[in-house]
Amino acid sequence: MNALIEAVFRPDKTAVVFAIKGVLSMALALFLAMALGLDRPYWAVVSAVFLQVRPETGLVIQKGIIQVGGTIIGSLVGIAILAAFMPYPELALLCIGAWIWINAALSSTVRSINYTYGFAMAGMSAAMVVLLTMADASSASSQTVFSIASSRVAELVLGAGCAVLVSQLIWPVSVKDGLRKNGQVLINKTLKYMELELATDSTHKQRHDHADQILDTLMAITDDASGVAFEGPEGPGRSRAANLMCNRVMSLMANVQILGRFQRQYPDEAHQWYGEWMQRIAATFATVEATRDYEQAHDAARQLRKELRQFHRQFEFQSSLEFRLCKIAIDLVSDLIVTLKAWQAIEQADLSDTQLKAVSIQSYKDGLVAVINATRSVVVFAIGAFIWIQTGATAALMLMIMPVVFSIMFSHLPTAIIPVVVTRLVQGVAVSTVVGLGVLGLLSQSSGDFEILVMVLGMVFFPGLLALANRPTLPYGLGFLIPITIIVQPSNAMTFDVARSLGTAMGIMVGVVILYWVFKIITPAGNKTMQGRLLQSTADDLLELADRGRSEQTEEWFNSRMGDRLLRLALSDRNSGSEFRVMTDLGLTGLNLGHVALRMRRIVQDHSDSPESRRHYEHWLKALASSYLAAAKGQQSPQLAKASERLQAHMQEQHMPDAFLSLIAGMNERLGYTFRRTANNVQEMNQRMP
Repeated sequence: MNALIEAVFRPDKTAVVFAIKGVLSMALALFLAMALGLDRPYWAVVSAVFLQVRPETGLVIQKGIIQVGGTIIGSLVGIAILAAFMPYPELALLCIGAWIWINAALSSTVRSINYTYGFAMAGMSAAMVVLLTMADASSASSQTVFSIASSRVAELVLGAGCAVLVSQLIWPVSVKDGLRKNGQVLINKTLKYMELELATDSTHKQRHDHADQILDTLMAITDDASGVAFEGPEGPGRSRAANLMCNRVMSLMANVQILGRFQRQYPDEAHQWYGEWMQRIAATFATVEATRDYEQAHDAARQLRKELRQFHRQFEFQSSLEFRLCKIAIDLVSDLIVTLKAWQAIEQADLSDTQLKAVSIQSYKDGLVAVINATRSVVVFAIGAFIWIQTGATAALMLMIMPVVFSIMFSHLPTAIIPVVVTRLVQGVAVSTVVGLGVLGLLSQSSGDFEILVMVLGMVFFPGLLALANRPTLPYGLGFLIPITIIVQPSNAMTFDVARSLGTAMGIMVGVVILYWVFKIITPAGNKTMQGRLLQSTADDLLELADRGRSEQTEEWFNSRMGDRLLRLALSDRNSGSEFRVMTDLGLTGLNLGHVALRMRRIVQDHSDSPESRRHYEHWLKALASSYLAAAKGQQSPQLAKASERLQAHMQEQHMPDAFLSLIAGMNERLGYTFRRTANNVQEMNQRMP
């Protein structure tokens, strides 16, 4: 509550500008909707409100396009349902429930709130067309259905258009500014994390705190990358560069942990040259971090890579493991150079047409999560439908619309904060009920001029928009603005019917209370269950690498798949309060194993691409995935050692040069260290946890 008081009574300049733009966009939407004589102008205002979440120009344009697409698709589905089942209202409701289930399930497969919102609009639009037609079934006809559908599309599209127009013309805020800032933060946090990984005196907490910050920033950049593509001709180039930077940061995290863990876990195995080079690499990272000059940073990294390559060619390593570790250090610096190029492309507009590109970080898709979220949304809809059928009250229609939209939109939130968000939403709705009835009473005494209507609504909306401008108080703002708009229902023919408005308010309030309890009862899968599924999906991706092509895009595909998965594992560690952070370590290990598997395949296939060689590699890959899952349970599997011996023996028969045989041996030796360390850490955690 302190955050709400601070947001409303002591707003910063950014929040005030945001609120002014929000009032202007909603006033413009209401004016045009009333001037065009649309049936329910307040839905244009609701549409404009939803687009105020993340008000940056590119994201507003993207969300507007997605909203229009979702609205049109949903309206067409609603028309199709009525065309088939108008004489059978029960079947029509079942079809709407099925459509909501599909959209709620699909919304669970995307990370971006804009796409989640698009699925919510598709479900809501179909429900509105069917329910508003069924509410007045006696006069229903094909013309009525088309009129309702076209009006809903016009109202929602008009609201979206006004929000986009105001966003473009009035104090525009671009995504690229935030992208540049976050890009700089990501580069510096990654460099600092690599310095800590390579330092012998860094703590486990320091490393994981920085890893958490990297993952949070990386996901924020991924979300912004899709929006910046809509900001002018340079936008697509910046979007590609941002995706590449995120992808390469994943590679940096995968490689640096190998070098750091080896030095910390096996100091007796690390020879003098290794410690000296780790210090030299860390010092270069510190130099790059300290400068904002791209050329200086780029030159320092290139010089370091040149010296490492020369050392790799000339030094006589005492073991294949040492040879492999030096090669990893070269790969690490090479990835840093590409990351710096991507950062420059984001910073410099004249370079944003760069051909640098990579696969964007993908949302983690889980069938169990989709089923739970979809079931929750359908249960909310079914309860509302039951109440509507039993009471026949028009106000009960709100039970089947807004709570379902909120259910879909909140389903992508982390489990730990969903109860807090829904509670704040309920509180916002409660306040909107009281204020909405007061506004109606005030307007009923006015002259009825549009200017008075806008002035009163603007004064009421402004505090709600201030709350909407801040992430912690956003649920308060959303719970206040949407219901009060529907309660007041500004239009050309306002009735000021207190009983109707009170019924609408109670319908929305009951709906969000139902939503609260449905979230309480139908909970997400448990932490242990989700951790197991995340690790299993990582092992599945390792196995899939055998069937994918050899291009660089395969590494990018794996990085993109691991990004959201690694963030979820890190969040599960944070939420559990465990000091061990084993899940985060397992996620980072899985990321690294994918890179190792791809390097192994390149080495094997470059020297022998025969069916027999591929079969040995696939057996080795299965053993790698199996050993990973065993280590996650605190067990050490002998499968990888046996598969490694068979693979090395086969490649020796294929007359592979000794240098590459040493490389394979070094990779397998390092993997043995990794799985022993991981299994021991899991065992220690299991013994010390209650």
